Amino acid sequence: MRRLRERVIETLLFLAAASSVLVTIGIVGILVTESLPFFAHVSLKEFLTGTEWTPLFENPRYGILPLLSGTFLSTMIALIVAIPLGTVAAAFLSEYIRPSWREVLKPILELLAAVPTVVYGYFALLFVTPLLQKIIPSMGGFNVLSAGIVIGVMIVPYVSSLSEDAMRAVPGHLREASFAVGASRMQTAFRVVIPAAFSGMTSAYVLGISRALGETMVVAIAAGMQPNLTLNPTQPAATITAFIVQVSLGDLPHGSIGYQSIYVAGLSLLVLTLCFNIIGLWLRKKFQEKE
Repeated sequence: MRRLRERVIETLLFLAAASSVLVTIGIVGILVTESLPFFAHVSLKEFLTGTEWTPLFENPRYGILPLLSGTFLSTMIALIVAIPLGTVAAAFLSEYIRPSWREVLKPILELLAAVPTVVYGYFALLFVTPLLQKIIPSMGGFNVLSAGIVIGVMIVPYVSSLSEDAMRAVPGHLREASFAVGASRMQTAFRVVIPAAFSGMTSAYVLGISRALGETMVVAIAAGMQPNLTLNPTQPAATITAFIVQVSLGDLPHGSIGYQSIYVAGLSLLVLTLCFNIIGLWLRKKFQEKE
């Protein structure tokens, strides 16, 4: 009877693990199946090198570069904000604060992740943008800069929480050895603990990148949803996710090229996220080997 219960539990655990794999395979299959007819009408060269993305216009153009530039620009701005803030917050929670206070402050910080993204979008549009316009008067009402900054604030909990867990996993004897040779708490945190925990912190950074790449409502509300090939953060732009939202709201017949462009954009985003995850795994393995 005991062996039977163990087999049942083992089977249930296997089904739970396999379900995630099957769901992923199903998503990839749908994206690829719906995207193949698109490339029967649009060449891969035009798709990858074209500088105009206007699939809903009378004379449509299908160059993905404007969406890629908006996506990368907003993601880079978000990471410039989130990685330093998240790392410093993690170091503070791990090395400076008392455990009793950590148990209070860490959940409060993680509450930022529970705020609906539409709230962040209107916060960027109605608060951050007017504030930035006082510094940059020429900046328009829709811009990538405010969206990227708010996305960075939004993903700080993801970076800080996982980074703090990685720092807490560093053996205590490394800290004691650092203090023994006369290092300060700051030197110990940033020259001993963070380098030792960096292989684990890369997972936090990759998660932050994936979260920034997949953010929809903030860029849809604050960045303007205008496919614009630019690296100027004060200009409006559209990201891949914002385009998907924009087109999904319209009445497009199933099987049209405009409809299929939604799946092509989704497949492109999936490939980007996969590439960043592979790079993150490679970096993590590289730093683990050094340790």
